[in-house]
Amino acid sequence: MTDTGSTDHVRATLPTPVSTASFWHSEPSEFLFGHRTTDDLPAAADIVIVGSGITGASIARFLAEDERAKGKSIVMLEAREACWGATGRNGGHCQPLLFDRGPEVAAFELKNVHAVQSYIEAHNVPCEWRSVSGCRTFWKEDLIQEAEEAIKELKEAAPDIGKMVTIIKDAAELAKHRVHPSCTGATLTEGAASLWPYKYVTFILEKLVKEGILNLQTTTPVTSITSTPSTFASNNNPPKPLYTLHTPRGPISTTTLLLATNGYTSSLLPSFADLIVPVRGTMSALLPPPAATLLPNSYGMVGALDQPKTADDYLVQRPYSGVPNPAAHYMFGGGRGASSLPCIGVSDDSVLDTGAAAYLRTALPKVLDLGPDSKPGDELEAVQQWTGIMGYSRDDHPWVGAVPDMPGVWLAGGYTGHGMPNGSLCGKAVVGMALAALEGKGEGVGEAMVDRGEMPRAYLISKERIERTRRLPTVEVQDLQGGFRV
Repeated sequence: MTDTGSTDHVRATLPTPVSTASFWHSEPSEFLFGHRTTDDLPAAADIVIVGSGITGASIARFLAEDERAKGKSIVMLEAREACWGATGRNGGHCQPLLFDRGPEVAAFELKNVHAVQSYIEAHNVPCEWRSVSGCRTFWKEDLIQEAEEAIKELKEAAPDIGKMVTIIKDAAELAKHRVHPSCTGATLTEGAASLWPYKYVTFILEKLVKEGILNLQTTTPVTSITSTPSTFASNNNPPKPLYTLHTPRGPISTTTLLLATNGYTSSLLPSFADLIVPVRGTMSALLPPPAATLLPNSYGMVGALDQPKTADDYLVQRPYSGVPNPAAHYMFGGGRGASSLPCIGVSDDSVLDTGAAAYLRTALPKVLDLGPDSKPGDELEAVQQWTGIMGYSRDDHPWVGAVPDMPGVWLAGGYTGHGMPNGSLCGKAVVGMALAALEGKGEGVGEAMVDRGEMPRAYLISKERIERTRRLPTVEVQDLQGGFRV
């Protein structure tokens, strides 16, 4: 099924030069802001990465950790400042969804969270990492029943993962987690966390730049990609296409191109316009009521306050940490059902949706116990409200692997608003595939990763998957029918 009138077929635009101000950017990296490792854009590089969010940074990190990439020149191009796209605008969650997309995906997301936490602990990254349980609340009986059925299937198929999820419906139990008694039920999931995502990503990038491994070129948007036959072969391999990335500062050429462009992917790969669709979301940093105490969980709200079930709300709270953070802001996002502007097919984050923003300021006192001086009807003070662009996948799975008919081009993106517990190891996967291909050993590498449990089979890019996906309803139609959930 296809819908030629759908916004799904509208090609994403480049990131807008000016964007709404994200709270996560309120403490920008002095080293990286405006950074260009070399004054001039190199004319060529062995490997070029486009995008500097969690996927792009992870690609650079895993290249640095792989001996096969030693000595290769690596250039990263970013349209705006470092980590100025979705990762620098998201909800601050690192939450695996264990019963939504099957055991294989659940296991992979748990590994991602562990990979992020391990790096933070090993390098003492100051990014407010806080391990919590994820409390997902359901506000209609059919929604909690749907969750219960999915959890039952998970426990049967993968008992070790299933035991990490608990269902609570008792009002007293819900109250312990500060959930309003009108909620029909909730799930508690182990292994979740919150963090300051921009600080995590920029730590990685700054480290790699200072070590001389990465040449980072910010405010260098790629406007188009062209290819010509390469005139040389390497490692007894046949010649590969030479890709030229065109930017306002001039061209840069490479035979190995890794795209970490998520919602903006179709601006460079028009053939993906109906497969990865930009969707505009709204976020806020809110001040808690004066007598509020730290919330015990991260939260998701499904079907709350008459929101459609495809438009979950999501919340983490920054930890109290003295002078740097006396406020312990509620980092609250969602409200898409209250939007006053179009969301699907939109790649412009320079405009704030006032309808969604107003909803975010008033929703929390109606669904959570925020303390003795909070009541339904209160409006919380917003320190900051902003917009971010997600990349929704038409088949609800990320796209990871070689881009068909473009040898040497690799993609990791299309996270459907769920990139933090996916991007790190998706980035590692494309690094493994790309480096194997450079050695002439790329055939079947993705399948081997799946067999070793390093990546879900559903994530692998193939022509067959593209054809199969194009028989599904479009992202816009699925969203209207209730087929997507962040």
